[in-house]
Amino acid sequence: MNPWKYRITTFWKYKDLMYQLVSRDIKLKYRRSFLGYFWSVLNPLFVMAIMTIVFSTMFSRSIKNFPVYLFTGKMLFDFLSTSTNQAMFSVISNGALLKKTYVPKYIFALSKVTSCMVDFVLSFGALLIVIIITGAKLNWTFLLFPTVVIQIYIFCCGLGFMLAAMNVFFRDVQYIYNAATTAWMYLTPIFYPIESLPQILQILIKGFNPLYYYIAQFRDLIYYGRLPGPRVLWGGWIIAFVMLAVGLLFFKKKQDEFILYI
Repeated sequence: MNPWKYRITTFWKYKDLMYQLVSRDIKLKYRRSFLGYFWSVLNPLFVMAIMTIVFSTMFSRSIKNFPVYLFTGKMLFDFLSTSTNQAMFSVISNGALLKKTYVPKYIFALSKVTSCMVDFVLSFGALLIVIIITGAKLNWTFLLFPTVVIQIYIFCCGLGFMLAAMNVFFRDVQYIYNAATTAWMYLTPIFYPIESLPQILQILIKGFNPLYYYIAQFRDLIYYGRLPGPRVLWGGWIIAFVMLAVGLLFFKKKQDEFILYI
């Protein structure tokens, strides 16, 4: 059987498990919460309000409608950070199950990223509230946001697979990655315009920061109301699939050794 056909058949066979894992993660997150899923909207609003107060004093003069500018960057970074962090622990946290029965190991990392994506999509309600309150213009390009969501989802899956495999063998990865994501946030134009940086830093961020491509596209569609340029559009897709390929290959190469370390 063709390897790709075999993988698709295997995934389809375990689609119900995938659904149960995603559903469980979402339910556990809001279990015993009075407001439940509304926190997917309220929490980003609270965080955005605080960050707007803190950073608007520094950048509001150079950025029109700072709340929307901030939100369109922060929500993408939060999805990337949360989904990949959860995927990193997905294999070792299911070690007992993996020792007892056969389950495609990538399912656990994939389910974590997918459950975070559901939460991410729900947070668009908060974005719409911010757009309405601030009086920002809602353009037809807003409807194209799924193209960016799919790109960053694919990228996070690839990065999540790699981190999940690395964390099995080298538990210090979690601490290194937490430090790296903090640096990553400040090296991404989330709450400041990239034009405010020195030219050399602008070149480095545009050339080597994958998140820049997704935030640039997202802001073009929602904040500026225009279509993304070909560089960030095609760059985003290429980076996403390259990361997915690298992550899957690394995960596949190491997965048979997981049982010895979990």
